[in-house]
Amino acid sequence: MAFRFHIAAAILALVFTIVHASDPSPLQDFCVAVPDANAGVFVNGKICKDPKLVEAEDFFFPGLNEPGSTSNPLGSNVTTVNVNQIPGLNTLGVSLARIDFAPYGLNPPHTHPRATEILVVLEGTLLVGFVTSNPGMNMKNKLFTKVLNPGDVFLFPEGLIHFQFNKGHSNAVAFAGLSSQNPGVITIANAVFGSKPPISRDVLTKAFQVDKNVVKYLQSQFWRDNHYYP
Repeated sequence: MAFRFHIAAAILALVFTIVHASDPSPLQDFCVAVPDANAGVFVNGKICKDPKLVEAEDFFFPGLNEPGSTSNPLGSNVTTVNVNQIPGLNTLGVSLARIDFAPYGLNPPHTHPRATEILVVLEGTLLVGFVTSNPGMNMKNKLFTKVLNPGDVFLFPEGLIHFQFNKGHSNAVAFAGLSSQNPGVITIANAVFGSKPPISRDVLTKAFQVDKNVVKYLQSQFWRDNHYYP
């Protein structure tokens, strides 16, 4: 009996941890975000709009049927729809993105520090994958990868590095749901080699075990953000 109690307690502790690692549950029907700090009450996220002033437009975003421009070196475009585009998402813990790919376009390795992502392919063929966090001693990070076709769905756990690559000769389109009103994104190459001020070359040379000239070259590149914020 004591053993079962400890197991149950451990499970409850795990669930409690998971719940608190995600966006908080709303305590009212809605809390529409407003930019004016004097117009509402502070909450975890955005300030709440007076419910009497809320309109249907606060829950609406048009135009996600239009493809984003993929005319960039990555050949991809991520159109985000989060609390900054739909104020009514405030406190609701969910957001959306449309991802467009040119042939052989890439949504490069990145993470969402505050959200799990679930992706569905509408058009084209995508090679997708994510890498696990650092394992134990003398073990390697594991890659989980899959080729997706229209109608296929793939999950990227919160915080893990992941990517999507268009393997086909034609354009590809996918939609992603994320478990945060503001999931955030860290594109690995941009963050490591394109930060301002730059990370010390001594640090990166040691970390990547390459010649300092390689780091110098990578830091001199223009690291493009393929995310579009309407």
